[in-house]
Amino acid sequence: MGVTRKCVIIGPAFPLRGGIAQLNESLSQEFTKQGIENTIFSFYLQYPNFLFPGTSQKEANDRRGPEGVDIRSTISSINPISWWLTVRKIAKLKPDFIVVRFWLPFMGPCLGTICKWLKAELNVPIIGILDNVIPHERRIGDGMFTRYFLNHCDSYVTMSSSVMEELSQFDAKKTRKLLYHPIYDHFGEKVEKELARKHLNLSDEWKVILFFGIIRKYKGLELLLEAISKMENRASLKLIVAGEFYEDRAKYDRLIKQLGIENNVIINAGFVDKFKVRYYFCAADIVAQPYLSATQSGVTQIAYHFDTPMLVTNVGGLPEMVPHGKVGYVAEVSPESVGNYLDTFFQEEKMNEFQLNILKEKDRFSWNHFALEIEKLGSNKY
Repeated sequence: MGVTRKCVIIGPAFPLRGGIAQLNESLSQEFTKQGIENTIFSFYLQYPNFLFPGTSQKEANDRRGPEGVDIRSTISSINPISWWLTVRKIAKLKPDFIVVRFWLPFMGPCLGTICKWLKAELNVPIIGILDNVIPHERRIGDGMFTRYFLNHCDSYVTMSSSVMEELSQFDAKKTRKLLYHPIYDHFGEKVEKELARKHLNLSDEWKVILFFGIIRKYKGLELLLEAISKMENRASLKLIVAGEFYEDRAKYDRLIKQLGIENNVIINAGFVDKFKVRYYFCAADIVAQPYLSATQSGVTQIAYHFDTPMLVTNVGGLPEMVPHGKVGYVAEVSPESVGNYLDTFFQEEKMNEFQLNILKEKDRFSWNHFALEIEKLGSNKY
């Protein structure tokens, strides 16, 4: 019998909601499959309420956590005493390596200090998984906070080449690995399109475009609405906007009216329960991600899981995830380009062709590969 490896993951997890928490939980489950004991140390206070634009940071109270995942919510992002207590708890577990998620400069002081103190307590590799290095929405102090965190990591994982390039502005020497975001496969199995549309009260006759997830300026919903207004045949076209508004919804309602596309847009505002996600993706003909800036996207990986074609814009790591003309389209960041490709998709009836290609393409986004490569960094095998 070999010696069991141990790992600690530091980052959001249940009952905190969102893609970062979901990836941490899935990574934990994959480590367990590979025989690596692991514990997630999460936040009991992730953001102070005045810094959080949404309605809630947590899952609904009646939801149970992910099966087989050991989650300990010990960290407050603004309380250094909780950082020290967390370090003491992690030290007692004696992990062989530590994985830390970093997605926002605001978390730099908290996570950087935890890593710094862990290095003083334990002589083990600390791997930073970097969702972003330069944030989509910039603030004073971002660079300083990011650099502070990076200084206390031993190696890095990025999930797009654009983040890898951004990392080089801060650190060009430490070991780093590009590992594409694995497929989100925890939202249940596919359902038939007819059943999904019935569940959402959508007609089988409609051509359905899905815009999914948190609505922020950089996600490009405004651009998509303008693109819809320029499409050639809108008679049976419906854009489903499903997600929580992190900015003023009223400006989008005004734009929809100004563009005269009220009959083409259905807004289901609010955080989408994870048990309902599959209905949106299975009901859609194509998922649109008209982002103005991006690194990688969990929405793309949900679409892959449900075999739903995608349209993305040519920003960040999105073109790496969506081969143009194979599983979807890579449009330029303009309403004309986005609208033209959506027209082409429906006019040339590309859905079946793209779905067949998705079945082949998604093999490169496995959890097994993702976890194995991180474990190699934790073993200093690079």
